[in-house]
Amino acid sequence: MQSLQSFYNGTCLDAYQIFGAHLEKTGCLFRVYAPNARSVSLIGSFNDWNPQAAPLNRRQDNMDLWEIFLPGVKEWDSYKYHIVTADGRTVDKADPYAFYSETRPQNASKVVDLNRIVWHDAAWLQKRTACYDRPVSIYEVYAGGWKKNGPYEFSYDMMREQMIPYVREMGFTHIEFMPLTEYPFDGSWGYQASGYFSLTSRYGNPVEFAAFVDECHRQGIGVIMDMVPVHFVKDDFGLRLFDGTPLYEYPLPQDAESEWGTLNFDLGKDTVRSFLISAAAFWLRTYHIDGIRFDAVANLIYYGGNRDRGTNQGGLEFIRRLNSLIKNRDESVMLIAEDSTDYPHVTGAVQDGGLGFDYKWDLGWMNDTLDYFATDPLWRIYHHNELTFSMAYFYSERFLMPLSHDENVHSKKTIVDRMWGSYDQKFLQVRALYAYMFAHPGKKLNFMGNEIASFREFDEKKELDWFLLKYPRHDAFRVFFRDLNHLYQQHSCLYQYDYEGQGFRWIDPDNGVQSIYSFWRENEKECIVCILNLSSQSYDSFACFVPYRGTYREILNTDDDRYDGGGFCNRSPLRTSAAPKNPRQWQWCLHLQLPAFSAVWLWMARRKKRNT
Repeated sequence: MQSLQSFYNGTCLDAYQIFGAHLEKTGCLFRVYAPNARSVSLIGSFNDWNPQAAPLNRRQDNMDLWEIFLPGVKEWDSYKYHIVTADGRTVDKADPYAFYSETRPQNASKVVDLNRIVWHDAAWLQKRTACYDRPVSIYEVYAGGWKKNGPYEFSYDMMREQMIPYVREMGFTHIEFMPLTEYPFDGSWGYQASGYFSLTSRYGNPVEFAAFVDECHRQGIGVIMDMVPVHFVKDDFGLRLFDGTPLYEYPLPQDAESEWGTLNFDLGKDTVRSFLISAAAFWLRTYHIDGIRFDAVANLIYYGGNRDRGTNQGGLEFIRRLNSLIKNRDESVMLIAEDSTDYPHVTGAVQDGGLGFDYKWDLGWMNDTLDYFATDPLWRIYHHNELTFSMAYFYSERFLMPLSHDENVHSKKTIVDRMWGSYDQKFLQVRALYAYMFAHPGKKLNFMGNEIASFREFDEKKELDWFLLKYPRHDAFRVFFRDLNHLYQQHSCLYQYDYEGQGFRWIDPDNGVQSIYSFWRENEKECIVCILNLSSQSYDSFACFVPYRGTYREILNTDDDRYDGGGFCNRSPLRTSAAPKNPRQWQWCLHLQLPAFSAVWLWMARRKKRNT
């Protein structure tokens, strides 16, 4: 059987083509991996769930595999495997390789025909890359909480009609969905999965979801999926003790039990590796997903995510194998690590000893930045390096800067509410925070609701507080966020050299007394100078050193009255003058109005080579 040897070798990309339920003209072929079962039978809506009606046979060439071709089975029929374990117990299990499932609280697998999916996105796929030198501004979404359909879930079709135009108008480049693999408990947000090949039925069916992705691509929007390769649910219908033995989890309970009340995958087992590698490949190939964000990579690197327990060699080998196999098949997809460790070379090439991810979340930047903005301005002089430290290590990895769902839950407060000060001061500072974020090297990610300055923490049972847009301040913030996204995409110096040193340079990182930072981003075409004033002091004529002689134009000021600011802006072009002597030997400077708690971007076209 094609690919079966690779399944046992832990290198299989298409195990879902071997196992699962596959419709044919006259019926359906079912095949399941249950090497330690005494017997397996098929129960379902087509045989009144009778364990005696459809016994599976062991394959004579491979006794680990059980299969049956059952005439008359139709699309949407429900089924499970009735397994007699080696010790004589009986269990009814959902199909590990099912493509679809019943909607919770029901949990049987469903037969579905994925061949009905039709695509129109060839042009998108042809030009797709991993985006190292392209703009990436990700909109992270919990599908069940963006909007509600009255008491019901918002469907994939509704998302296609409403989310895509919104995301495009707001200027995001990608939508990242929190896990859409099937899961039994809404409160897990999808991070405790039961079906790794099964699109959750909460919001519609596979054809409808594929149509959503197809339309995203036709509108120039990429789609990223969360995947959880570390752990799975304990529910009896799932993978736990699948054939009566720990087929997917570690054999010892102390290794199998996870910190989340789930079970850890045994990542040293080659059949488990093939299961998970094939799951990643399935979403990329079947649904044309543009990237995968891997959850809890720290637990792939260290046992339990704890350095003191030592490196998880099985996990490291698994992730290197997955990343290299996926990239060998299609180097244009994005592989993203949510990793909180300082383990080296997470985004390094596998052949050079790295883990092979394209991007790593910069959780250090996130923590330092939010801590700084929560600090009373009187004391920021003592925390000045919290905003400069990220550039001391930035080029060690390809970092992605996240302000994700994790920063909007568990009583941490939302991003806007974390800002120091009064209601008015929070808005001044959160605009400066985002202007700093988008000027800083690295790709960007924001959770839904960040763009409307939501004050309510994420709750999976509720939709976003869209009513906030009735209030001028929140609507003005939405306009600011939209403009910021579009400016980011319009100016290639803000992303082209994200991971190369020539794209960024500090002008003055050490002005802690005034809590002012300045730096520039550049490429061969243009230069943008960013000045952050994170104090309560405004300046009528602040002298800022700049890299090139000429005329600069203000293209962003967070105090602009369009954004509900005070309008303390630089409306006219700014011309350089000779700089006074200074420690950094800058030749040129500008004098500009610099509002309190603000960020200003100044732009200059580079028509010819200039000297500093």
